[in-house]
Amino acid sequence: MTTPRTGRALVARLDSFGDVLLAGPAVRAVAARAAHVTFLCGPRGEPAARLLPGVDEVLVWDAPWAGFDAPDVDRADLDRLVRRIEADTALVLTSFHQSPLPTALVLRLAGVARIAADSEDYPGTLLDVRHHRAPHAHEVEAALDLAAAAGFPAVDDGRPRIRPVPDTRDLTGSSPYVVLHPGASVPARAWSPDRCAQAVRELAAAGHRVLVTGGPGERELTAHVAGERGLDLGGRTDAARLAGVLAGASALVTGNTGPAHLAAAVGTPVVSLFAPVVPAERWRPYGVPCVLLGDQHAPCADSRARTCPVPGHPCLDSVTAHEVLTAVEKVAVKKQAADKVDKEADEKVRAL
Repeated sequence: MTTPRTGRALVARLDSFGDVLLAGPAVRAVAARAAHVTFLCGPRGEPAARLLPGVDEVLVWDAPWAGFDAPDVDRADLDRLVRRIEADTALVLTSFHQSPLPTALVLRLAGVARIAADSEDYPGTLLDVRHHRAPHAHEVEAALDLAAAAGFPAVDDGRPRIRPVPDTRDLTGSSPYVVLHPGASVPARAWSPDRCAQAVRELAAAGHRVLVTGGPGERELTAHVAGERGLDLGGRTDAARLAGVLAGASALVTGNTGPAHLAAAVGTPVVSLFAPVVPAERWRPYGVPCVLLGDQHAPCADSRARTCPVPGHPCLDSVTAHEVLTAVEKVAVKKQAADKVDKEADEKVRAL
């Protein structure tokens, strides 16, 4: 028997693109029981929020306590947001080191009657469900646990997913190919451009077709990395088109950045060059084959540094192009096997 969908719910995640994608399974749990779901996000998270199944409305607000370059407090801006919020219940999703209470206060001012969040700080009357996240839970699992505590249990396997992706063969040509995304939101999480360029050459020499992706502001980087052996797609993809490119890939090679989670959301394996400035157990690509590269015990571990505090960036630049090639071939085999199973299942369905 299907549970009736009633009421208006809001899910808040005010961080970056990848953070919003990791909130997706919790959003689907909420959407299974709420008649209308609003997603409240920051400007960096907006493109991801618009890709999430179950979201009916996206509210974008640049919060003074979130993001890399937080704005000043603006009373008029806050008043405008409060007037726009219409919800009966809300989940405030945050990372383990963030407080949900400023967001909860805004939601209370907007008249939201029931608010749930993970909080170690005393919430007073700001929270109706004060939940405590498991110490080492992945962000996906932590969000699902909170949703369940608020009355929205998981309704599926809990993997990140997005809406259907566009056909991008006009950019990529036919499969197979490997994608390398050299950029990252902060320098500490990026493999060096020269190392990325070496990986492109090594992958190409091993017979892989390599596509290099990046945003409009990364064209110089992607051109350098692609060189003469890779296909440079720098600045040619928005979020949806990048998802389409990743969906056709045998594997993605990238750091701990939004495209890693986008690849996971379309079922593509990830070779993750993961700087340990945040813990991999909480932030690694979720629900797909993944090889984690990088020294997870380097001196920068758990520092949340944006710029590497250790000369030479050894946690990532100790990784070689050959190690990346080996990892790509390992996860690509798993993708081929999974695609074969999916194809056989589709053929059986069509035969019915």
